Amino acid sequence: MTGANYRGLERTLSHTLNHPRNRPSNYPNNPSTINTVSFSTPTIPSLINAANSHTTTVNALWLSDIHLGCKDCKADYLLSLLTTVRCQHLYLVGDIVDLWALKRKLHWPDSHNKVLQKIIELAQNGTQVIYLPGNHDELIKPYAELSLWNIKIARQHIHQGIGGHKLLMLHGDQFDADVCVGRFYAMLGDNLYDLLLFLNRHLHRLRERFGYAYWSLASYIKSRVGKAQVAISRYRQAVINYAQHFDVDGVICGHIHQPELSTHPRSVNNSTPDKRQIIYANDGDWVENCSLITETLTGELQLCRWNEQTLNLDILNSIALVQQPPETPKSKQQKTAPQQEPNTNTGEIRPRDVA
Repeated sequence: MTGANYRGLERTLSHTLNHPRNRPSNYPNNPSTINTVSFSTPTIPSLINAANSHTTTVNALWLSDIHLGCKDCKADYLLSLLTTVRCQHLYLVGDIVDLWALKRKLHWPDSHNKVLQKIIELAQNGTQVIYLPGNHDELIKPYAELSLWNIKIARQHIHQGIGGHKLLMLHGDQFDADVCVGRFYAMLGDNLYDLLLFLNRHLHRLRERFGYAYWSLASYIKSRVGKAQVAISRYRQAVINYAQHFDVDGVICGHIHQPELSTHPRSVNNSTPDKRQIIYANDGDWVENCSLITETLTGELQLCRWNEQTLNLDILNSIALVQQPPETPKSKQQKTAPQQEPNTNTGEIRPRDVA
């Protein structure tokens, strides 16, 4: 899509949403308190599935912080993921389109347009797609509970897994006040992060030229900065505290570009002690980490990173949500080697080592 075409699309959508005469007849006057309605669906050509020779099927897939419209978005990698991994439920957990970046400078290459087309194509062909806007696409928040191209927009949502487990989903930008480590460090962090992404972009091009896999310099540096780790810890606790107000088994979020899958103790009430653990899952981003959360067909929650060289998901951590039946003595005898259980209590991941 060229810049002129994108501006035309932007004007059309803006004109439709902001002028009552051009809205569908079932469009409500107050979009924040309505039931789901459907807009007319455009015809979108199917994308050629070049990487579908070894398709993986999962029950649910969570993506956040894609930042379409930002020059650091790894749209090509995401497109190969969406054409290789099939899912029954696709959850877009905020910052899918980076309206902040587009406002500063128009950047909408063909790969970004194809990702958007692919998501709409999935929604039209039976995949349940739910979009929870974040802070970079907050202009979409007032239209929560509407459906656009079969994609339902919501502020937060609860997913019920195969085993009956309930997972609260939200982007997480509402917890920024809980994360703040001081105005000076916040300003310094923003400027340093922009510099790291600039260096990361050029390092990636150099490594790609020599045939090396993608590696995030930004994540590597961030994992070794004390103030960044303090902010991540505060954010995690704020999200967990919020999720405990709902009758859920875990929470899935994004926002801070830090993939993690871990379990944590609940806050214990003196009158009603609760020994259950709560799951914290952050699906990361597609600017630094190319990471996601999946729920398998056997009810396992997995933190994965997309491997652009093998066109496969690298599983970084997993939590079994469905209780597996006990093994029979015969099956135990057939085992040749014990399998190592993943550590679900320390699920924060580190960047790949440099090849």
